[in-house]
Amino acid sequence: MDIAGQSALVTGGASGLGQATARRLAGKGARVTILDLPTSAGEKAAADLGARFVAADVTDPEQTQAAVQEAGRDAPLRVLVHCAGRGGPVRVVDKNGQPGSLEAYEAIVRLNLIGSFNVLRLAAASMAATEPVDGERGVCVLTASVAAFEGQIGQIPYASSKAGIVGMTLVAARDLAGKLIRVCTIAPGTFDTPLLARLSDDVRDSLGKAVPHPSRLGRPGEFGLLAAQIVENPMLNGETIRLDGAIRMPPR
Repeated sequence: MDIAGQSALVTGGASGLGQATARRLAGKGARVTILDLPTSAGEKAAADLGARFVAADVTDPEQTQAAVQEAGRDAPLRVLVHCAGRGGPVRVVDKNGQPGSLEAYEAIVRLNLIGSFNVLRLAAASMAATEPVDGERGVCVLTASVAAFEGQIGQIPYASSKAGIVGMTLVAARDLAGKLIRVCTIAPGTFDTPLLARLSDDVRDSLGKAVPHPSRLGRPGEFGLLAAQIVENPMLNGETIRLDGAIRMPPR
């Protein structure tokens, strides 16, 4: 699909991978709408890109539907890149011998997995109502993580939710094939995002050196590059693509 002139919705677009993706799509001529929390820097990010900002929680159906409608206001929504999500440490049994927090587990799975399905279903319904362009109606790109395959100790809610997104991908692609909508997922490794910016330089350097090649942290722009390439390549469908420099995460 040619990105130029298409309406695109990027969730989690106020920072990190989402912001880099919004910048890439805008640079290719897309009409970008950023969805992020009211407390985010989404307004500034959108202004910098000449995009729109809609404050919303991706787990809220009404707020997300409003964002989808706003994204398709000037032209049919054709592109979704869903980056919103978070992590949080939970052990199955904590250091005091107590069961891990069900509340924390549920909150992370709700945001990452339930939120992904909520955004996907609403965006896909909007795309399905449009006329095809060059044999397709839209492209949806979700975000998983290498933790879906090699989750580390303490990552059980994050790894569970990201594995759920991987499991969702092929099923959604098959489901939406009849509507001419493609679905792919990117599973990034260790990327230089605001979350890692909180760590010391020594820790960040060690994380980068753990990547076989290139031996550094991933750059958000490289995630945005792949998201755009998925949109542009009509044969990419139903696939989860690892973007990780060949890293395989250790237990800790």
